Amino acid sequence: MADKKSYEVDTKELVKVAASGWLGTAMEFMDFQLYSLAAAIVFDEVFFPDSSPAMGLIMSMGTYGAGYVARLVGAYVFGRIGDKIGRRTVLFVTIILMGLASTLIGFLPTYQSVGIMAPIGLVTLRIVQGLGAGAEISGAGVMVAEFSQVKNRGFIGSLVCLGTSTGTLLANLIWSIILTSVNKNDLMTWGWRIPFFASFIVMIAAVLIRIFVKESPVMAEKKQLLAAEREKAADVQTKEKPILEHKSLWVALGLRFGQAGNSGLLQTYLAGFIVTVLSLQKTVTTNANIISSIVSFATIPIVGYLGDKFGRRRMYMILSLAMAIYAVPMMLLIESKNTIVLTISMIIGLNVGVQGLFALENVTLSELFGSKNRVTMVSLAKEIAGVIATGFGPLMAATWVAATTNSWWPVALMIIVFSLITFGSAYVSKDVTGRDLNKLEDAE
Repeated sequence: MADKKSYEVDTKELVKVAASGWLGTAMEFMDFQLYSLAAAIVFDEVFFPDSSPAMGLIMSMGTYGAGYVARLVGAYVFGRIGDKIGRRTVLFVTIILMGLASTLIGFLPTYQSVGIMAPIGLVTLRIVQGLGAGAEISGAGVMVAEFSQVKNRGFIGSLVCLGTSTGTLLANLIWSIILTSVNKNDLMTWGWRIPFFASFIVMIAAVLIRIFVKESPVMAEKKQLLAAEREKAADVQTKEKPILEHKSLWVALGLRFGQAGNSGLLQTYLAGFIVTVLSLQKTVTTNANIISSIVSFATIPIVGYLGDKFGRRRMYMILSLAMAIYAVPMMLLIESKNTIVLTISMIIGLNVGVQGLFALENVTLSELFGSKNRVTMVSLAKEIAGVIATGFGPLMAATWVAATTNSWWPVALMIIVFSLITFGSAYVSKDVTGRDLNKLEDAE
């Protein structure tokens, strides 16, 4: 275990910060799931109608991936703002960018109306949405970690992660209601727009709470430490270490890779796979995600608590190895086409390989990095892995499955690789559980 330090915590302020982080996370994952389900279910016909079903799904997944490239840019730009000016400031900008971009997707004209300008508009808004999302969840996670006491930092941080379940649940509920309430023509004409309008409501709620949130206490301590450091090294010319030379960044990338990759495959690609390859109803995936989100309201805080008690490194190793072992049985169960069996298998996979790992992520990454560049480095770690694994994983899976005549094994193999990368990264890393977040330097 890392060295620990006690903090005086303003309980009322912690509640506001946690609520703010929860709403921001809920909105990000609501937008994530709204878009991913739309990409898998309707965007191939609304924005790419001249393509074959398989190619339409690939193009939809590619558009989805474009947002993850933008997230990487947003991670750096807004991460630097969060480190230089303040965590609170950047969280206002990111939530507004995300909310407005997602809402405007609902107003886009279709390919039938304006031709190529429709997918161009979709990609543009997806990029704007990605810019805001690049530092939203990272900034919120850092804020909550910096406000929490050491003894229950993982548990409190995991409560913010319940925003993932809340957002995913809301998105799937909205889509489930629409898919069961409107006919195919109405769905393609106006029904698909409704989910995106809901983002505006969540954005307003998050902004109203963030108005009353104070700046992180670590920022004040950081300024004093940096001033003392500059005074001490006044006569010494020092250069800031290049980003890629931060050893903690490479550890964080590995820890993030499994959760990010598994999320892209289970929450995004499988929605299209189940509909286009297995020829099952569109509601099968949304129902599985809804039940999984409900179950995760127990999974996430339990994993957060266990991370505090037994160490986050150990929990990373247990969950990632379990997911690697489970990948093949899960895909075989999904291939059975039995709705109940398929749903249960997805619930287990989502709670072990996605939600369980995510319950550890925000706090662990915050502990890995020093206060000097914490928001920037946490954001970059999340988004570099996100671009590769979550952004292009579904596209790779769609292409690979099509090339193997709709076989399930490429998906299982990708899940195994993603999960083992996280296991290996946790195995070789230090356990940073309870590390003093006021320290300027990284843990590794």
